[in-house]
Amino acid sequence: MTGFAENHAKALTYLKRWGGEGVLNHISGRSVAAVSGETFENISPVDLAPICSVARGGARDVDAAARAARAAFAAWRDVSGAERRAILHRIADAITTRAEEIAFTECMDTGQALRFMSKAAIRGAANFRFYADKAPEARDGKSMYGPGQMNMTSRSPIGPVGIITPWNTPFMLSTWKIAPALAAGCTVVHKPAELSPMTAKLLVEIAEEAGLPPGVWNLVNGYGEEAGRALCEHPDIKAVAFIGESATGSAIMAQGASTLKRVHLELGGKNPVIVFDDADLERAADAAVFMIYSLNGERCTSSSRLLVDAKIYDAFCDEVAKKAGRIKVGHPLDPDTVVGPLIAPGHEAKVLSYFDRARAEGATIAVGGEKAPGPGCFVKPTLFTNATNDMSIAREEIFGPVLTAIPFATEDEAVLMANDTPYGLAGYVWTRDVARALRVTDQLEAGMIWVNSENLRHLPTPFGGAKASGIGRDGGDWSFDFYMETKNVAFATTQHKIPKLGG
Repeated sequence: MTGFAENHAKALTYLKRWGGEGVLNHISGRSVAAVSGETFENISPVDLAPICSVARGGARDVDAAARAARAAFAAWRDVSGAERRAILHRIADAITTRAEEIAFTECMDTGQALRFMSKAAIRGAANFRFYADKAPEARDGKSMYGPGQMNMTSRSPIGPVGIITPWNTPFMLSTWKIAPALAAGCTVVHKPAELSPMTAKLLVEIAEEAGLPPGVWNLVNGYGEEAGRALCEHPDIKAVAFIGESATGSAIMAQGASTLKRVHLELGGKNPVIVFDDADLERAADAAVFMIYSLNGERCTSSSRLLVDAKIYDAFCDEVAKKAGRIKVGHPLDPDTVVGPLIAPGHEAKVLSYFDRARAEGATIAVGGEKAPGPGCFVKPTLFTNATNDMSIAREEIFGPVLTAIPFATEDEAVLMANDTPYGLAGYVWTRDVARALRVTDQLEAGMIWVNSENLRHLPTPFGGAKASGIGRDGGDWSFDFYMETKNVAFATTQHKIPKLGG
């Protein structure tokens, strides 16, 4: 990996393209300003300097995008699976070609470290390749036999869909939602987070340059209460897929209710990592540190609650604190940086507010617990110890490089503590006892659980949560369940008796 100076020079070169009109909307294959002509300023969390202006889309922009998606739907729906596969593979190829531009742009837009964002485009391309290969089978169903009857199921794309993506890893998460929608035969209106709009515009341009027909994928920037709400309420949009925090997910459900819109919600988490005393403690410590301090702790699957067997609690927390204390906080384009600045001053203030709350509640700050030097939104990796599960630092999603460590005495207590949360997205269990691993994972109220592992994604498997962590599943065929309608046709194979009424 090249050095900071070279990386910074390249990033400035890539950012120059945004210095004129800024980030525009993209509707029917054209870059367009908001109908109102209004814009808002996009600020880099690295130094709080303006990067560019962004079109402030509203209801009229969403209406234009939704009508474009509706107009393009029939033709895209009827494109063969093999042809959709070829287009999606070309998109993946183009993403790979522009991987450096995507990574550097995302670093400056989000504050995420280059060591992680350098993989963002590669992950995004992998998502497109995976669903490209599934496109020819998207409409497949199955046959089921009953007495005197044969049933055949098939699937068809639901129609134009709205996709609302978050600010933490926006490029990769946009591909995670949009690739299966396109593979299924849906058209798309995408509303990216207002705090990180830049790579969404790159992505739609890449897709159309790779051969995606105009109108199949449309982009409207703006605020949630304006563009987001209009998208959720629009009658031409048949479903909304959202990634973000749980309160917004509730609002989206309410906004889509009048049109009976299908919703897929990937929401927050307060995910436990349970470490038993028989675990490989060095690996468990490395995994716990990675899952909370990588990506600035701004990820829904972060292991933000560390539940540790009381017999090893002090020693294990000491080891985690040492590792956390050695993590480099700095400019995201520095190859040595692990934790960059948080997304925005408002979010930084939220994260910092938990340090005083932790002290007031009686927790100990073993490491960190303060703002790091720099003009941007920098926060030191933090570990709270001597915590209990009823503290706000254990119950609320902080969404930063902040870990809360809590001891437990028994296996049953660990399970009760892990489940004592409104959330249910992910869980992590560390033990060498296979029977214990089976018992504990069977009892945990979470959509995804990893045993003796950090979050390693296998794309064919389902991704999603329980309780306040969401509705629905992504990954593999589960994505098609959301973006497609299932139809059953029953054929009579015998002359069964038909009841006679009035004859």
